Amino acid sequence: MSTYPDWLVAELRSDHAGETGAVMIYRGILAFCRDAELRDFAERHMATEQGHLRLLEAELPPAQRSRLLPIWRVAGWVTGALPALLGPRAVYATIDAVESFVDHHYQQQIDRLDAEGIFPELRAMLARCQEEEVHHRDEARERHAGVVGALLRGWSWMVGVGSEAAVAAARRV
Repeated sequence: MSTYPDWLVAELRSDHAGETGAVMIYRGILAFCRDAELRDFAERHMATEQGHLRLLEAELPPAQRSRLLPIWRVAGWVTGALPALLGPRAVYATIDAVESFVDHHYQQQIDRLDAEGIFPELRAMLARCQEEEVHHRDEARERHAGVVGALLRGWSWMVGVGSEAAVAAARRV
């Protein structure tokens, strides 16, 4: 573990909170989903998110993690459970929305690390996590085939706005 500048600690705190929420999204999906293909998707992707969470826990000591983790756990679970009640297309659209946001979020951090030329090992770790998140997004997008109605578009928009708000809060608290 390195000593990171304050801006980077805030970013890692938001990443840790996000990965905590991501694990819970998949737990929420699995709580209600009976579709074998969707369960396989959720189990595989939850394992990846748990790996990301372990990596971030190795970089960020407990005292620097978000104090709002209980909220992120509940919010993540609900974000997975609600679409699971509506069916696979809703779940895949949700994962597409979440991972689209995460891709952008990780890219901002990678860009800043590149610009400052610092912490190449951390940058590589974030890039690997980003690559896996993009894979989740692309697999979900392929499975819903871009077919989403107005309700799912609205839900996806809310997921994106909620993700932005969660990152802003996790950076601070």
